[in-house]
Amino acid sequence: MADELRVLCSDSPQSAAARRGVPRSLATARWCVGRGWPVHPLAPGRKTPAGNCAPCREPGHTHRGCRCPAAGRWCHGFRAATLDLARVEQWWGGNPGFGVGVACGPAGLVVVDIDAHPHQLPGQDRLLPGIRISDAVDLTGLANGFHTLGVLAALRGAGSPADDGTTLRVRTPSGGLHVWYRAHRGHRWQSSTGSGAGRALAWQVDIRAHGGYIVAPGTVTRAGAYEPVGEVREPALLPDWLSRELERTGHLPPAHVPAPRPVPPRARQAVLAAGGGRGAATRALAALLAEVAACAAVPQGAGFTEKLNRAAYTAGGLVAAGRIGEREAQQALTESAERARPGQQRRYAAVIRSGLSAGRTRPLALGGTHDLR
Repeated sequence: MADELRVLCSDSPQSAAARRGVPRSLATARWCVGRGWPVHPLAPGRKTPAGNCAPCREPGHTHRGCRCPAAGRWCHGFRAATLDLARVEQWWGGNPGFGVGVACGPAGLVVVDIDAHPHQLPGQDRLLPGIRISDAVDLTGLANGFHTLGVLAALRGAGSPADDGTTLRVRTPSGGLHVWYRAHRGHRWQSSTGSGAGRALAWQVDIRAHGGYIVAPGTVTRAGAYEPVGEVREPALLPDWLSRELERTGHLPPAHVPAPRPVPPRARQAVLAAGGGRGAATRALAALLAEVAACAAVPQGAGFTEKLNRAAYTAGGLVAAGRIGEREAQQALTESAERARPGQQRRYAAVIRSGLSAGRTRPLALGGTHDLR
């Protein structure tokens, strides 16, 4: 197992953890949390979320207002995803057979899910939605998502994401491929499936972003393991050409989040005083705090949890590097969160705590910016 985990992520503590007898699933969940990716359990041997408890299966019950996540239960799939290490230890430590799912939206990820299922070709208007393919074009040999995505990339003068060796790629047990990218800050990309009605990129190509999850590399199902391809273990930034294609195909909702408001005065003072107001890292944290505070104008759908998590993760890196005191970091994060979501301390306190904890494992180098991948 140690060798498998070393292959999974050679720059993480997973190999050492495996040698100490830590289950592969728990090591994988820890590895994801260390990168700021909220995780949730998958049913043993499957790629679907672990089943909800009986009350959550009652007719009419939804995730809205559900008390299970607050009680430490994993109901409602990716909506229960967490960065809380104590909860991760509880879930996977007590259930080592669980797989690991990553909530893509809160993790700031856009994953291109390429399928290779042996299905009959759809009509030509559904191969590349929004792009007309002439009846005179010979489609002989076109059989799956690798082909349609390759055609789209060629039309745009780009290389196919399936061949992108600069980013994390994960081979699926069915012969498909997950290509992981980081979203541009402020872009709330939406998920899609295939090329059916509504938003779609290409036939047999799914997009996993907000509203979806992805199986973490290293997860093992009855069909096989999700194995990384090549040496890269970090997602690269979403390519510009692919961003334009996703926007063209409806994966980016209309802008509805206002420009960031100023950081609350006391929070700004704490950040700048700690860093002397000069470092790129402290300026980056101030900008992230401004994004958190700006969520005040949008009660829902502003990505509050994701933005607060990113700010807390960066603050944790600053604390670990001695650039800012923990009390100052906690104060700055709390004041920005309270401005955005007044009276919801129970909600944001856990996000701050888990984000700081994850960030402290990756100290922020002097003069640099935090690696939020």
